Amino acid sequence: MTVPWIDIGFLPVRIWDILDILIVGFLLYRLYLLLRGSIAFNIFIGVTLVFVLSWLVKALEMDLLSSVLGTFVDVGVLMLLIIFQPEVRRFLLILGNTTIRQRSNFLSRLLDRQFKVTPDEQQNNIAAVKNAMLRMSRTKTGALIVLGSSLNLEFFSGSGVVLEAKITEPLIESIFNKESPLHDGAMIISEGKIHAASCVLPLSSNPSLPKSAGLRHRAAVGVTENNASVAAFIVSEESGNIAYAYKGILQRRLTEQQLHRLLQQHFEGKEEES
Repeated sequence: MTVPWIDIGFLPVRIWDILDILIVGFLLYRLYLLLRGSIAFNIFIGVTLVFVLSWLVKALEMDLLSSVLGTFVDVGVLMLLIIFQPEVRRFLLILGNTTIRQRSNFLSRLLDRQFKVTPDEQQNNIAAVKNAMLRMSRTKTGALIVLGSSLNLEFFSGSGVVLEAKITEPLIESIFNKESPLHDGAMIISEGKIHAASCVLPLSSNPSLPKSAGLRHRAAVGVTENNASVAAFIVSEESGNIAYAYKGILQRRLTEQQLHRLLQQHFEGKEEES
């Protein structure tokens, strides 16, 4: 006979029950952090509300509405797999395509072993990216730099070369130099480091983008369309102008002051005010 750890009235609670609740709560919290800032999180909340509402109308014996919502609940698992197909596919590709060491790094990030960056290092990183972009703007060197959480960008970094290098102005410029083998693609900066370079990003099919927007601009918009925690900065190879993409919106011809302000916002993890 199992001896309960705590008696709450008629309900016996074992230590394993409490451990079970804590583990499930932790997994739900990690799921929230993984989906936060993406359109998938809003969809997940909507699906959860459908399930809660279905349970509520069934308890209130609202038969007609219960039967309608029950149709969604009956195919709930299949519906979730269809809705979250890109996220599931990316997660499986990450597990399948990375090395054991890279998987260990991914799991450590998943378990919230966050990297700490001091305020001085943060300001040095901002200055390095800004100065490199301004210099590349003057020399009309094409560049695409993406800032965001490594969890949200892990799938894209797998398409390039993982560097995990210190952010410096000379390194950024050398990577985007036309003679560099890594210049063709995006640089991903995350957790205070240059995480990867030469990464392939999805191109936006937004018809409202100007016809003059090239592949770098469309890739910058594409990677930010479904992820509110990712920002992209572009240097045009044709004009030298600096552009910025966030939440699928492209802002062109940034001034030096605008560039500094936006870099500071995203390096410090502050969402841009609309």
